[in-house]
Amino acid sequence: MNGSLPNSRKLHPFLKKVNFTNTMGQDIYFLNDEISSAYDIYNVIYFPNGTIVSEKVGNFNYNEPPGKQLTINEDEILWDSQFSETPRSVCSESCQPGYRKSIREGQPACCFDCVPCPEGEFSNQKDMDVCIKCPKDKWPNEQKTTCVPKVISFLSFQDPIGIVLTFLAVCFSIMSAGILGIFIRFRDTPIVKANNRDLSYLLLTSLIYSFLCCLLFIGHPEEVTCFLEQAIFGITFSISLSSLLAKTLIVVVAFNATKPGNIFRKLVGAKVPKYIVLVCSLIQVFICVLSLSIARPHLFYNMNAETGRILVECNEGPDVTFYFILGYLCILASVSFIVAFLARKLPDTFNDAKFITFSMLVFCSVWIFFIPTYLSTKGTYMVAVKVFAIWASNSGLLCCIFAPKCYIIILKPEKNMKKILLRNQL
Repeated sequence: MNGSLPNSRKLHPFLKKVNFTNTMGQDIYFLNDEISSAYDIYNVIYFPNGTIVSEKVGNFNYNEPPGKQLTINEDEILWDSQFSETPRSVCSESCQPGYRKSIREGQPACCFDCVPCPEGEFSNQKDMDVCIKCPKDKWPNEQKTTCVPKVISFLSFQDPIGIVLTFLAVCFSIMSAGILGIFIRFRDTPIVKANNRDLSYLLLTSLIYSFLCCLLFIGHPEEVTCFLEQAIFGITFSISLSSLLAKTLIVVVAFNATKPGNIFRKLVGAKVPKYIVLVCSLIQVFICVLSLSIARPHLFYNMNAETGRILVECNEGPDVTFYFILGYLCILASVSFIVAFLARKLPDTFNDAKFITFSMLVFCSVWIFFIPTYLSTKGTYMVAVKVFAIWASNSGLLCCIFAPKCYIIILKPEKNMKKILLRNQL
């Protein structure tokens, strides 16, 4: 036994029934688990010759401060020869720190099992009845004997996924810039002029920024990046899609304008595509401004997203704001797809619709699969899925629209001639 009793209320049920008068005439009894008086504790020794001796080995005084009420001098206790050490008053080994006691059903209270502390809890003393829950910003160590600060988690540039996504975003941004340079270098060739080179320049420029937009989602979030990432994503994508929509509409307008007396003749001009892009982009700007005014994005430390980690993320407000931005992009993509699909059989001289149709299929497929995947992931994987969707949809636009043209410009320059185009050999 220890030299003190931590809590005087932890008494054996038998002791609670004690009621006697001592040699001094005092009534000794327990009332509400409290002893009515102080008393001495004696060790009764039976010698082989029949002699009985009582030795004082301790005392109990309820009036003493907690922890000092019970005093036992174990060195003064003489045990029977059959005991080699102080007998244990329990039938189970002590539970070490990191565990708690679990009383065995149907057995005395001194019989228990040692159960490991559950996730998020610890115990730092022996024989604890319950484990202690760690604060929200901490987590138990491996032994569950103390709490340690949680690991700060975010999609880092040093993580394997972050490295891959960063590499792809930078490479495709450079590729877009290279294609833009090719189009500027060969701006007077028929294939560049036939597909509205100003819209091509604008589309490539928006793709460059869209790829670089992926980098805003990687690395430790900041207040500035939280504010910018959603708006830049929505606006750059709307410029790309509205450029494709303008390209497709111009194909239809240009073909029908060749017919005498057609009203489309009035719509043919250099300013019409710019107006289409401007109006469609301004609608997205309005949506982004409205979303930011409803719920301004801010830095958020998510304590519950990952076990043992604090996820640093951008709290962009209700998900409906992001889906509203994405929904408008899907509307632009759907309109572009429908118009391009209907115009796919127009003469090839002016027709970019086939490539636009396929690029819109890729774009819509990526974002259709994005939503269930995004909702089923947690932590840094949610950010990775979003970045991958941005990269995949952008790369689909880049490859489907510009790869065939670059192939002819660089590898088949003999086909980049007006007379070849007029023969519909593209």
